[in-house]
This record gives sequence, C-alpha cells and structure tokens, in this order.
Amino acid sequence: MERFEDKLERLEKISTQIRSAGVPLEEAVSLFEEGITLTRELEEQLQSIETRVQILTSSPEDEEAVFTPFDQRETENHE
Repeated sequence: MERFEDKLERLEKISTQIRSAGVPLEEAVSLFEEGITLTRELEEQLQSIETRVQILTSSPEDEEAVFTPFDQRETENHE
C-alpha cells in the first residue's frame, strides 16, 4: 500500500472497525496500532508534499526564496 489515497482509505476503514461494537479488545488495539502507523506515514507524506510545493512556488533563483506556511496563505486568500 504505497499511495496516499490507499493509506487514507485504510485508515478510514480502521476507524469504522474500531467504532463498531463487536470488535474484540485485542483486535481493536491491533487496529489502533496500525492506524497510528498509517497516520504517521500520511503526515510524513504530507510534509514532503508541502516542501515540494513550497520549492515549486518559491521565487526565481536570482531572488531569495520566501517560504509562506500554508496556514498563512489560506488566511491571506480568504481576506
């Protein structure tokens, strides 16, 4: 399972399974562990993608690159 979308889909399925009443405790703990692992992998992928986007949207080489965090960009665009 390499793709971001596949990992996210699996995480959603795990969440649904854990919330169901019929899951034995040991299975729920195992699913929780898998979910935590997937969450960390997804966060790493998102950070990598964010870095790539920042590089691609930075100033030309002759100017100093200015990195703007995504949160700040969203705020600026909605004002």
